Amino acid sequence: MAIEHFDVLITGAGLSGIGVACHLAQKCPDKSFAILEARQAIGGTWDLFRYPGIRSDSDMFTLGYNFKPWTSRKGIADGGDIRTYIQDAAKENNIDEKIRFGHKVTNANWDSREKLWTLTATVDGQERQYTAKYIVGCTGYYDYDEGFTPDFAGSDDFKGEIVHPQFWPEELDYKDKKVVVIGSGATAVTLIPSMSREVEKITMLQRSPTYVVPVPSEDKLAIKLRKWLPESLVYTLIRSRNIMLTMAFYNYCKRFPTRAREFIFNFNKKILPKDFDMSHFTPKYNPWDERLCAVPGGDLYKAIYKGKADVVTDHIDHFVEDGIQLKSGNKLDADIIITATGLKIVVLGKINVTLDRQPFDVTDKMSYRGVMFEGIPNAAMVFGYTNSSWTLKADLIADYFCRMIKFMDNKGYDSVVPVNNDPGMAKKSFLDLSSGYVSRVKNQLPLQGSKGAWKLHQNYFRDWFSLRLSRFSVKELKYDRK
Repeated sequence: MAIEHFDVLITGAGLSGIGVACHLAQKCPDKSFAILEARQAIGGTWDLFRYPGIRSDSDMFTLGYNFKPWTSRKGIADGGDIRTYIQDAAKENNIDEKIRFGHKVTNANWDSREKLWTLTATVDGQERQYTAKYIVGCTGYYDYDEGFTPDFAGSDDFKGEIVHPQFWPEELDYKDKKVVVIGSGATAVTLIPSMSREVEKITMLQRSPTYVVPVPSEDKLAIKLRKWLPESLVYTLIRSRNIMLTMAFYNYCKRFPTRAREFIFNFNKKILPKDFDMSHFTPKYNPWDERLCAVPGGDLYKAIYKGKADVVTDHIDHFVEDGIQLKSGNKLDADIIITATGLKIVVLGKINVTLDRQPFDVTDKMSYRGVMFEGIPNAAMVFGYTNSSWTLKADLIADYFCRMIKFMDNKGYDSVVPVNNDPGMAKKSFLDLSSGYVSRVKNQLPLQGSKGAWKLHQNYFRDWFSLRLSRFSVKELKYDRK
């Protein structure tokens, strides 16, 4: 089979991949491109995860694309609605016909002589190759093939079902059952209120508390404004307001952590039952040292109020036939145990990157403006915010990438590679979070620098100025022609 060539190849047809493709279609209509997607569906995360109640913990006015208004009454959307939104964006921009499903990209090699990438994908057990001038990695940051599950002593002794949310069985019957959810992150606080409607009892078992913050499930201002203003204008206004509020709260937490802790504590205390042990929602770390968990409409607290859900802070000693034996001596009875214990992080979807067939280790390279990597030509990666909506950064990266393509066309360049001219620059991990899923793999992640274009900012406004107004003729970018 002949090798197909494209101007741009995108790996992944999730929120990021479809977004980049839409930006390309709108801003670089003369460029040919295709999306190589390992699975058989659009949506990425929002198609893979099917556990009860799955939803975003970011509002859809900022998680949505900057070119496609969110028109639902919901401010926080469930997985199905988000999946439909992504699919609609693809159809509206004729992207769906450019997706090659069932293409799991395994290798990417840059040929410095030809100034081309060759991507090798496994398709129905056979290898297929494609070439492109540019590649964009939109594979997210976690392993689709396996989640993270610790080794629990005695797990083979448990007579019930053990389920990881990443691989939720459609036939799982939890009606009138006793359920224990291990974990206290976004997945746990999503599962519990949804399942509480049908179970006999559901318990969130956590080793240590997480910051949980109630948020409105609907945006009342947006609903009112829609009566008088065009949908696109309402979207822009609410999106701008939400960006400012999110950034203001994040900066408040980082600058005044003690006050922020007190604010969150007192806010939750007013909502929870009077006799509730607030230690279960009082973390030892400061706000935003790890990602906060949003609870739309306070549904987790409502489940606790009704007595269908509770929270236990303890350590697991071992599993037993009918539940979990805790180190405190207490036991939790369970028919079903759900291990909401986190994700397994991977970089670039486990694609093996080589330059002129020589191995290239991205883990000791710095990110350039959060878009490209030191030493890798004609390649971008979409990685969104960890303290705000993912898509805010994804849109900025896609726009920057499109403008770079136009700049190179105008100058007649065939390749561009970020180059670090300061070998003594201090470096740190690409992800500046202390969460367990990050700490476990810090040595497997790329790096960021301590200054200039090599330093990452979890700040939309700084990135807007950095990416939208930055010049391409700079010392950090080296260009070449064939």
